[in-house]
Amino acid sequence: MKRSITLLFFGIMNIIVAAGCSSDDKNSDTPTEPETFEPVAIEKTNSTKIYVHYMPWFETNESSADKKWGYHWTMANKNPNNIGANNRREIASYYYPLIGPYHSGDKNVIENHLLLMKYSGIDGVLIDWYGTFDVNDYRMVKENTEQLIAMLDKVGLEYAIVYEDRVTKNVVDAGKAISVTSAAKTDLGYMEKNYFDDKNYIKVNGKPLLLNFGPIVLQTPAQWTNVFNTLTIKPTFLTLWNESVDAGDNASGEYAWVYKNNTYLTNFYTNNKPKLAVAMGGAYPGFKDFYAEGGGGAAIGWTIEHNNGATLDETLSLAKNANLNYLQLITWNDFGEGTMFEPTVEFGYTYIEKVKAFAGVKSTEAVFPDISKMYNLRLEKKGNADAQKKLDQAFNYFVSMQPAKAKQLLNEIK
Repeated sequence: MKRSITLLFFGIMNIIVAAGCSSDDKNSDTPTEPETFEPVAIEKTNSTKIYVHYMPWFETNESSADKKWGYHWTMANKNPNNIGANNRREIASYYYPLIGPYHSGDKNVIENHLLLMKYSGIDGVLIDWYGTFDVNDYRMVKENTEQLIAMLDKVGLEYAIVYEDRVTKNVVDAGKAISVTSAAKTDLGYMEKNYFDDKNYIKVNGKPLLLNFGPIVLQTPAQWTNVFNTLTIKPTFLTLWNESVDAGDNASGEYAWVYKNNTYLTNFYTNNKPKLAVAMGGAYPGFKDFYAEGGGGAAIGWTIEHNNGATLDETLSLAKNANLNYLQLITWNDFGEGTMFEPTVEFGYTYIEKVKAFAGVKSTEAVFPDISKMYNLRLEKKGNADAQKKLDQAFNYFVSMQPAKAKQLLNEIK
């Protein structure tokens, strides 16, 4: 009897152990789900809200419906399928993105951009937006914008829209709307329904922030009154510098831009800012357009040299002395005009390092190369579920301000 009980006991234990081993063996090949964290704000000493103007208009031959590279990489005469001896694609720019030319809707690209911004001390993204109508590349820009928005909350960054009212004429010419004001009403109605209520949509004076690149087509206060009358909440509306008269009382203020030389910034801070309820300054690293060389039209006609970072130093200094509440970096990635803060082969991380110093980011840890490493690993390990889950975990560490853990995990991926 005792022997039977003993045998029964050991039999049961063997089954339990075997089951345990079987379970362990099964799970050993299954990647564990990444641990998620709420995004944590980066610590910095500068109270100025720092935003960056963002172009979501880039397409590759893999992302586009016609399998061709988008205009903003090609203009009229460049072919990114041509790869030079330096292993760089031929693109319509004097400067080359560190991660190479990309599709703006690519999750890996967006992840890379937003993490670099976060660790630079940038608070949010001002998205250049072409509306809701299926004209030219506007639909693609909208889709890419919404891919960007989907990740902003995960990273812990804000956003607002910079509306290009010039599109309204093209929409009417294409027979998609009966008038330019009708087109604008449709676009703003979409913004109100889909963007303005987002918890990370930028609010200024309690209302959603809306910038306009112009006005260029809607140039009377009556037109803007007509457009805004359809909205439940009228936004805090900023026009380009010296253009608020076109919107009349609908405008809450103006924002600075890049033009000819830095004197125009000084004039904005001295003459415009004191009169405006809301004034958003600007800083840029330089301006050198590729339009003439790329066959994309006439050159703008003036250049602001980058001067090894001196131009950015000066524009940031002007912003600091102006005691701004809001600053727009011009731009993250307008490669066609050479105003990019995004890391490039030519300038590396120089410009975002300068932003980091301006923002007074407390952490001096070098993180930017590791964020780039994560992007490269995303591509190298495409199709490797285990590696991708580890990279997802590294992303979660980065957004929650645990870069040491993220770096350690990246180093473990072979």
